[in-house]
Amino acid sequence: MIIKPYGDTMNDGKVQVSFTLPLPSKEESIEAARQIMYKMGFDNPQVVFYKELAEGFTFFVCYGNSTHSIDFTQIKVQKVESTTWSMAETDKFIEKNIGRKIVVVGASTGSDAHTVGIDAIMNMKGYAGHYGLERYEMFSAYNMGSQVSNEELIKRAIEVNADALLVSQTVTQKDVHLKNMTELIEMLDAEGLRKRVIVVCGGPRISHELAKELGFDAGFGMNSYADDVASYLAQEVSRRLKNY
Repeated sequence: MIIKPYGDTMNDGKVQVSFTLPLPSKEESIEAARQIMYKMGFDNPQVVFYKELAEGFTFFVCYGNSTHSIDFTQIKVQKVESTTWSMAETDKFIEKNIGRKIVVVGASTGSDAHTVGIDAIMNMKGYAGHYGLERYEMFSAYNMGSQVSNEELIKRAIEVNADALLVSQTVTQKDVHLKNMTELIEMLDAEGLRKRVIVVCGGPRISHELAKELGFDAGFGMNSYADDVASYLAQEVSRRLKNY
């Protein structure tokens, strides 16, 4: 199945691209944007909008036709292997198969001051109609908020005898999230705790493949909700108890 981006007609390759150039807003800058689109592999590039953001910096919105296509049947993606259940189904499963509450500690770590991600998974109100772990009867959820150091996260996990750690990473400039996440796994290994806890990460730049590469058990990216995380944790804790 060979596909290209869809715009007006099937496989016409029409793409919208936006970017900023360190140039003033003038005709030569518009042409520079068009030439960059050419070098990116687009046919018939057009600048449809531009605006000077600050002196010497101009933002462009461009259209172009992609010259590339892909074979969709050849795509393989690492995904979290679990079944997503409702809150009631997850609680019932935990009560029957684990017999106690699952203890979870979550935080936005490092310099990340954004709590929207961890709150969506942990807080009772949840997000977009998906209630967070605090509302589940069979979870004990400890939300530490933002800008939490890895040392603080691990300390709290030890205090409450956590089954799982949830790490939210929204700020990813200069790959700071990779440093935070790698450091956490290294610290857990050094403390002899890595095999004792399930470690999960999430955020807009997170994928399950990346999470596994960094030593995490699972990664949840865009359009993931508390239902997905809760179901995974219930199934993974149960699996580990059976294999213990």
